[in-house]
Amino acid sequence: VYTGGTIGMTEDLSTGALVPFSFDHLMKNVPKIGRLGFNLDHVEMDPPIDSSNMNPACWARIARVIADRYEDFDGFVVLHGTDTMAYTASALSFMLHNLRKPVIITGSQLPIGEVRTDGEENLITALQVAAEKDRSGQQMVQEVAILFENSLLRGNRSTKHSADNFDAFQSDNYPELARIGLGITYNRDALARHEGDDTSLHVDYDVDSNIVVIDLFPGLREDTFRHLLDCPGIRGVVLKTYGAGNGPTAEWFLRSLKEAVDRGVVVVNVTQCGNGCVIPYRYETGRRLHNVGVVSGHDLTTEAAITKLMYLLGQKSDPVEIGELMETSICGELS
Repeated sequence: VYTGGTIGMTEDLSTGALVPFSFDHLMKNVPKIGRLGFNLDHVEMDPPIDSSNMNPACWARIARVIADRYEDFDGFVVLHGTDTMAYTASALSFMLHNLRKPVIITGSQLPIGEVRTDGEENLITALQVAAEKDRSGQQMVQEVAILFENSLLRGNRSTKHSADNFDAFQSDNYPELARIGLGITYNRDALARHEGDDTSLHVDYDVDSNIVVIDLFPGLREDTFRHLLDCPGIRGVVLKTYGAGNGPTAEWFLRSLKEAVDRGVVVVNVTQCGNGCVIPYRYETGRRLHNVGVVSGHDLTTEAAITKLMYLLGQKSDPVEIGELMETSICGELS
């Protein structure tokens, strides 16, 4: 499923900028794919997009392609730009229920036509992972994952940490699903497995993006904070707090949050730190946030918190139920 991104880009000679190109261009630059012996087909987003333009409608299009062809293929590879890859991986993990096949998202830091591109290895390895089966004949990977450089990571546990290195993604709070070296070494204890006889895929396409993300910082003004919370139509807030989930104890700050919660806005507390989690009762500042109705995001990544909240708001109407589900693992997104 080719969405665009750096992996398929070429240089616009008139401007020098990188612009999305076509899947045919991609395939011509990776002739080794034919040596894998796989039966491949592809769907191309028309037109291909820079991942900065990714949005919920595009997530639904990707999910629909997978749903429509789910019974025809062993696995799926999504080629995607790196900037919003972790958002798409997280969103798809919530939208694709009972996923028993791999959805491997990959891309590159350099275009596929560059001599030093990382795209060729990422693409070939992603195809191999998507085809891999275990000893019982089941797909080795049965979830949405990001493959980049030497790591296969759970999609909703991943975040982009480097705009420069080939090893661009990391998963601070969950182990690698596989390590890529001379071979592919799977961490079987970390891989998702599903129980029950129902092997059919269920897809929820509706998400509600009426949310706002607020990064706390010293000096945040009351009028600015209230303005963000009072945006028309807002149903959810991802509040990025300090450390283990701490925020100011100023009365205006806590009162503003309580008023939002009382209006039915779901406020989710996630840490600004890459590693670690929100622990509501460790400090008095965190305890007071919890006492005014702010929901703990535990160790959710920012990308997972945003997309999970969008997903739940698209499926549910009761703020209390949504808050409870935000604190419950749906597909391995939190510990």
